[in-house]
Amino acid sequence: MLTRLLHATWGILATLAGVAAAHLVAALTVPAASPVLVVGSTVIDLTPTPLKTFAIEQFGNADKPILIGSVMVGVLVLAGIAGIIAARRLTAGLLMLLALTVLVGVLAMLRPAAGPLDLLPAVTAAIVGVASLWWLHRLESSGSEDGATGPTRRGVLIAAGVLAVAAAAFGTAGRFISSYRLKATDIDLPTAAKSVKPLPAGLEDKIKGISSFVTPTKDFYRVDTRLTLPIVDADSWTLTIDGDVDEEVTLTLADLYELEVIERDITLTCVSNDVGGPYVGAARWLGVRLTDVLDLAGIDNTKADQIVSTDVEGMTIGTPFSVATDGRDAMIVFGMNGEALPREHGFPVRMVVPGLYGFVSACKWITKITLTTYDEQEVYWTERDWATDAPIKISSRIDTPKALSSTDAGKTFIGGVAWAQGVGIEGVEVSIDGGAWKPAEMGPDAGDDYWRQWFVEWDAKPGQHFLSCRATNKDGDLQSDVRMKTFPEGSSGIQNISVTVA
Repeated sequence: MLTRLLHATWGILATLAGVAAAHLVAALTVPAASPVLVVGSTVIDLTPTPLKTFAIEQFGNADKPILIGSVMVGVLVLAGIAGIIAARRLTAGLLMLLALTVLVGVLAMLRPAAGPLDLLPAVTAAIVGVASLWWLHRLESSGSEDGATGPTRRGVLIAAGVLAVAAAAFGTAGRFISSYRLKATDIDLPTAAKSVKPLPAGLEDKIKGISSFVTPTKDFYRVDTRLTLPIVDADSWTLTIDGDVDEEVTLTLADLYELEVIERDITLTCVSNDVGGPYVGAARWLGVRLTDVLDLAGIDNTKADQIVSTDVEGMTIGTPFSVATDGRDAMIVFGMNGEALPREHGFPVRMVVPGLYGFVSACKWITKITLTTYDEQEVYWTERDWATDAPIKISSRIDTPKALSSTDAGKTFIGGVAWAQGVGIEGVEVSIDGGAWKPAEMGPDAGDDYWRQWFVEWDAKPGQHFLSCRATNKDGDLQSDVRMKTFPEGSSGIQNISVTVA
């Protein structure tokens, strides 16, 4: 049993060395081609929609680390088996390890925007991993021929230590290089053609625990399929407009700056945001109108009903043409809250369309816009049966007190935010313990595309209490009380929470 465990360890060490070396090569070339990330991305793409939605709801932003950890555990289990097989039949064990890296190479080349460099990390993993396993078993066999106890021979243990140190060094170097390449996002942003008034002060200084009127960039939600951030150079970045247009056009960042630059306050919401969920945020965006960009290619005679946005790694998002061009401030964005877009939010350029969930509007790291039809092209999410037209639903959320929390008896506040992008929030009502709905006091109004804070004073009595909220938009439409899950067009329903007053 001990011998098998040692042989499994050889396979694991060899694989760790190969994966770490591959990660270093990927950091220098194409970070997304790192073997574990390639396998993880494939798992994401193949995961059934209900399971994917469940993972986001249950694990939130931890879903990706959990996935990467699970993939790594699976790889190491197979590596351990390869090590055991190699002890009996070296060629068979080496071929098993090689087969794993070949599979990674195939998956890497199947990525939408794959190029020759995407294969390099898998090749590196194959060479380093197979050579390391061969070396360990060769040393062990040599030790046995000399009459020593193979698995405990000093040379084998030294070799194992060398591989462990090399794996740690390669992995650390890869992480350092990736982090360094992700840092540089400093660019000189243009100013808006027309100055926009500063946003009014929110209620966060008065109501402890309520969401900030402007979501700090560092706290803004992020939901996407990326296991690692794309590294895009602003100087070489381009945006191509093609498809059913008069003329294909390719623009640089400098070209975008030549158009009329606008600033808009817009709340974004993810379709994965369940009732009362965290995947909503409000920011000031700097960019140009989407229609101004499309006009450069000529769209007067287009028969398109879909705008397909493609990011730098081939991810596609489909936006209804009629909605994106109906006069709302659909934008091609390069600034967020007064600074350049962070890489996690789409640096150097992304799309923002108020009133639509992000999966049909908010393409990050965008590099191409194609005018086409829904019949001609399916995009990533519609292939997985999500809706094609997904307007954001009227929603409200209780921020304070938190669900299942305990608070002191006496005078306090119930507060939160509400949103109805494109129409605007008129008011919010609160019900305590199933009682009559009473109106909340509203925070500042920064426009129909922006959320509003709200609060009510509450004389909290000891015991368990149930709190609910609902919003009404400026057209008089009331937030639906019909409970719907996020798939396929966004959640609906009234948030109800329980709190304990001591």
